[in-house]
Amino acid sequence: MVSTSSTTEGGRSISEGFSTLITNIGELVTNDPGAADLLGVVEDAALVVEGSAVAWVGRAADAPAADERVDVGGRAVLPGFVDSHSHLVFAGDRAQEFAARMAGESYAAGGIRTTVAATRAATDEQLTSHVARLVAEMRAQGTTTVEIKSGYGLSVRDEARSLAVARQFTEETTFLGAHVVPEGVTPEEYVALVTGPMLEAAAPYARWVDAFCERGAFDADQARAVLEAGAARGLRGRLHANQLGPGPGVRLAAELGLVAVDHCTYLEDADVDALRESGTIATLLPGVEFSTRQPYPDARRLLDAGVRVALASDCNPGSCFTSSLPLCIALAVREMGMTPAEAVHAATSMGARALDREDVGVLVPGRRADLMILDAPTHVHLAYRPGVPLVRGVWLAGRPL
Repeated sequence: MVSTSSTTEGGRSISEGFSTLITNIGELVTNDPGAADLLGVVEDAALVVEGSAVAWVGRAADAPAADERVDVGGRAVLPGFVDSHSHLVFAGDRAQEFAARMAGESYAAGGIRTTVAATRAATDEQLTSHVARLVAEMRAQGTTTVEIKSGYGLSVRDEARSLAVARQFTEETTFLGAHVVPEGVTPEEYVALVTGPMLEAAAPYARWVDAFCERGAFDADQARAVLEAGAARGLRGRLHANQLGPGPGVRLAAELGLVAVDHCTYLEDADVDALRESGTIATLLPGVEFSTRQPYPDARRLLDAGVRVALASDCNPGSCFTSSLPLCIALAVREMGMTPAEAVHAATSMGARALDREDVGVLVPGRRADLMILDAPTHVHLAYRPGVPLVRGVWLAGRPL
């Protein structure tokens, strides 16, 4: 059992502010970029939290005094997961679509329009309540930072209100008006709407702009127009690409110098080369392949080529209705050739990099004290014990939830 008590150890507190010593950590994953190993593991460890930040990290035997002491009983402590790709603002259910896929039907993006109709019919209160439930699911599974996209409104009003709902839960909000073309308009008419009045209404609530560059959605020229219009309004670019088959999206992302491009399931050698040379992160979403029965992305190929890889959930009602990054880690290890250490790093430190964040995804002094306590001795158990609820506790900005 995790116990909490006031410290009676001698010596000065680490600082003048209130501090908490988390000690008796069997394995501490720091993701310290200066460490010799990928995860910056410290064994028999402790860390001190002051306010919302990490103040000290090291061996438990060397820990300074603090105002409060939390003994985690030899459990592992990791940075909170950073989920850099999710679609949480929606209404309705597509369970029958999932059942049809499991019976042999192939996945196509057209089901998005079903969710659009339900989302437009929902009230702001209903959408907010639904997002709150999904974010709570994520928190319980160790996710402390989440990106949330729009994309199920596809009208000026509904895209803006979707982002206003999302902004209540995260600063990492993404305008995805270019998800699919709604019925009743041509692609050219809709791109003009997305890059004009819809962007104008959505931009105050968004940090990022995204497009679904895929057959059945938007081609490379249309995606480029959306990203460039977003950039003119101060939004950073992201891109869905190469999910359903080979295409130009990954190379477009590399050409534009986007921080990340997501899905990356079908890649040619030139795509891999472009990712490596540009430094654009490939965010892989194995929950999608689990839920659609498509081939899994080849993470081993990317890592061996020197490409940076992140993992995210892509939680959405159609192609992947899971909020579990532990599941994604287990799938990445079992199906995509990643080691447990690589998968954990991809879901924490690299997830943060995919959002251009340096304050989360790591546990080193000066960074946010977002962390999870596993009911397990090492990070390996996240893949070793798939489906088991191992997250014993979550701290967000220095406070236990």
